Amino acid sequence: MLPLLRLVADGEEHRVGAYYSMLADHFGLSEEERTERLPSGKKTRLRDRVQWASTYLRNTKLLEATRRGHVRVTDRGREVLAESPDRIDLKYLSRFPELDEFRFRKRDEGTTEPSEPDSDDTTATPEEQLGELSEQLREALAAELLDQVKQGSPDFFEQLVVDLLVAMGYGGEVEDAGKTVGKSGDGGIDGIIRQDKLGLDKIYLQAKRWENNVSRPHVQGFAGSLDGVRARKGVFLTTSSFSREARDYVKQIEKKIVLIDGKQLARLMIEHNVGVSTAGTYVVKQVDSDYFEE
Repeated sequence: MLPLLRLVADGEEHRVGAYYSMLADHFGLSEEERTERLPSGKKTRLRDRVQWASTYLRNTKLLEATRRGHVRVTDRGREVLAESPDRIDLKYLSRFPELDEFRFRKRDEGTTEPSEPDSDDTTATPEEQLGELSEQLREALAAELLDQVKQGSPDFFEQLVVDLLVAMGYGGEVEDAGKTVGKSGDGGIDGIIRQDKLGLDKIYLQAKRWENNVSRPHVQGFAGSLDGVRARKGVFLTTSSFSREARDYVKQIEKKIVLIDGKQLARLMIEHNVGVSTAGTYVVKQVDSDYFEE
């Protein structure tokens, strides 16, 4: 907030969007940091922080909006700069009553509720905090989901991986696009995904509900099973993890074998709504700039 206030301190009208690069230069951001996006993917972290800096400064009367996207420093803003503060953050701005008016809204008589996360000791913007909280909830859900999968039977796990691959779009809309294979005489194959109506192209699956690392010999055995059904593509899924030797092995062979460990399995289940349901939906809206174009 302080660097932005200094950039517009001459009393003239300024377009906030013109200072993204200048502020990036001020903080010595790398090209990767300049283009880094928020978890939502809707905007860059740099743009989000500059816009929120402008929002806080405007709502505490250090800046005034002259027209859409443009600001000018106020007398209060000049007074603040004259104090030569080391930084301007929410703690500093709390001296101005307008901050509470902005951050809290009346809900019921005599009560208030924060309109955005109340964290004076963080530089994260409200949208960043929402993204971080969402990721924390996602990680907790993934851990709980994987624990549930591990408690299921081997037969249940085999059906789960078939359901997941079909949910991911493999097999398309073909009836009976995926199926599990019986234990007797399965030859190391636990499931089959059909990719076309005639079944000319198939993906073979192996599912291991394990706690220990899946080693190279297990993956080699699966590769051998593919030879037995004259297949070139397979997916090996486990609730645990793969050894480095196992991952190196699939990079060296001609067959295309994809390894999916427990963490990735849980993420895919969440992404494709297998074994999960929506508990609630929170919609974050932003100004539609195109609407205000004259």
